[in-house]
Amino acid sequence: MPPADTAAARAMWVWSGPDPEVLVDFARCKGVATLFVAVCPDVATSPDLPRLRRLTALADAVGIRLDALGGEPHWATDHAAASAWARAAAGTGLFTGIHVDVEPYALAAWSGSASRARLVRSYLGLLDALQQETHETGHTLEVDVPFWWQTVPVGDHTLADAVLTRVDAVTVMSYRDRATGPDSITAVGADLLERAAAAQRPVRLAAETNPVPDCPSCTFAGRTASELRDALAEVDRAEASTPAFAGIAVEDYDGWRALRE
Repeated sequence: MPPADTAAARAMWVWSGPDPEVLVDFARCKGVATLFVAVCPDVATSPDLPRLRRLTALADAVGIRLDALGGEPHWATDHAAASAWARAAAGTGLFTGIHVDVEPYALAAWSGSASRARLVRSYLGLLDALQQETHETGHTLEVDVPFWWQTVPVGDHTLADAVLTRVDAVTVMSYRDRATGPDSITAVGADLLERAAAAQRPVRLAAETNPVPDCPSCTFAGRTASELRDALAEVDRAEASTPAFAGIAVEDYDGWRALRE
């Protein structure tokens, strides 16, 4: 279950390839304890491998955890590609966990009720395969989920419940520009937190810092770093007694760093 000090449990997505020293300094300054670091499928032979090794050494020295980050919508149906990526990331020996962002609703099949049902079944099969892969290599499996997964039926339950039984943790993409109140980070994340408590799974909530043109209220882009900091602290206080709450993840390094002070 979540650590006692959730204020120290910040996480951050890192999709780009920043300089390791700069990234670790930024993470320490912002109180980030876990980095979700993007890893390419051919990481074992990639010219990026030395940078990742340097990043691991620097992060280890200051107690920052690194999880391998990857995901494509088509992985929902292409389990072989996803499993190959997970094996390659785990095989580097650089990461503690595997963090997957697969969004099947980005596929055309999501638009039809029958094809959506097949896609949901395939997506859950993907999680089964990844759970087996990660446990065989001694890694944890955490997945990103939208806050509305409970609206998608799976048998007598929901997709939110089905996912929670297949992974070690979830990060809810609770992207809103306010901490509490109606249509806020805590409001949209409430359902997953409740379900996760019953399933005994830790849940991170999340905040967006990159522009979202069709949803300005979904992001802190255009706001200040201090406004984000205050909002995250407010979420911490609001969820301090919530059993499943495991802290907050920020999407992402580039967006957060671009916020003016």
